Amino acid sequence: MSKVRKLDSLGVSAFCESMGLMARAGIQTDEAIALLGQSKQTEGTLGTALEQMKQSVEQGQGLSQAMEDTGIFPNYALKMIRAGESAGRLEDVLMRLADYYRDQKTIGEKLKAAVTYPAAMLVMIIIVLIVMLAKVLPTFTEVYDRMTGSLAASSYSYIRWAYGFCWVALVVMILLAIVLLVGRVAWNSEKRGGIENLLRKIPICENILESMGLFRFTSALETFLASGEMQDIAVHDSIEMTDYEPLEQKLKACLERMKDGHSFSQAAYDEQLLEPVYGRMLLAGERSGNMESVLGRLTKLLEENAGAQVDRLVGTIDPILSGILMVTVGLSLLSVMLPLIGIMNTIG
Repeated sequence: MSKVRKLDSLGVSAFCESMGLMARAGIQTDEAIALLGQSKQTEGTLGTALEQMKQSVEQGQGLSQAMEDTGIFPNYALKMIRAGESAGRLEDVLMRLADYYRDQKTIGEKLKAAVTYPAAMLVMIIIVLIVMLAKVLPTFTEVYDRMTGSLAASSYSYIRWAYGFCWVALVVMILLAIVLLVGRVAWNSEKRGGIENLLRKIPICENILESMGLFRFTSALETFLASGEMQDIAVHDSIEMTDYEPLEQKLKACLERMKDGHSFSQAAYDEQLLEPVYGRMLLAGERSGNMESVLGRLTKLLEENAGAQVDRLVGTIDPILSGILMVTVGLSLLSVMLPLIGIMNTIG
């Protein structure tokens, strides 16, 4: 039996937003699912799932159970919707989930761009170097051989340096491309922890991983609290969403403090989970009874911070790779043009 394909973040966001809007309009769950199933945009996997969900709901199952039976929705969404149903806040949870998965898609695209752009630049550099070695340098070598009789015996033998430089650069670029490819495969496998340990040694990458983890945690915590969960349970269930082991350890330390009677905001402040300005912001929000709204604002700030750091990383890699390309091509061309200049001066 083939494995059911999960909906991507944008698909989950669209589904939750549509269901939330119809719930806000007073449309019953089974009717809302039927209306979604009639849309041309819900064909394929989602269309089949909606038909199955409609039958399940008509038989008396809740929305979360109907969604779970299809096998196409992520566990986090199922858990949140189940909590929302229990607390009678399904509409709020659906809208928050729509925002959550939309934000996940946005930040995911930024991370994908951060990997794709360097990969494209590496491929371009490799292609240029192969062209230099296969076409450009041999052509100049052949010309100089005819003009001087023997390139090896002539004063222009330093063209060999161009060959050597290009070969070294090509090997280095190929190795970098292999490392990037292996790293991406390992990131999506059980070896992700090892890749994280390596990235943590690079300050900018460590900051990105931590910002991403905090963004996912606060977003999940906000949604859990909106669904009516108790604060300690919400924090506990949100930890698994961080997907970053060092941050999980900090959050578990916060949980231990909460067991001693501290609130989450105080525990987070004491454990330095957030930057001081964010920590004070969370404290003020909890003391004023606006914890959910402050978490929403904090989530947006963390998302913007993570996105800015990804942009900064891409902005750092861009000039480095561009510089490598220009230096490689420039030095290679200079090494083959200088002999030509020498020949022209001799003729002159």
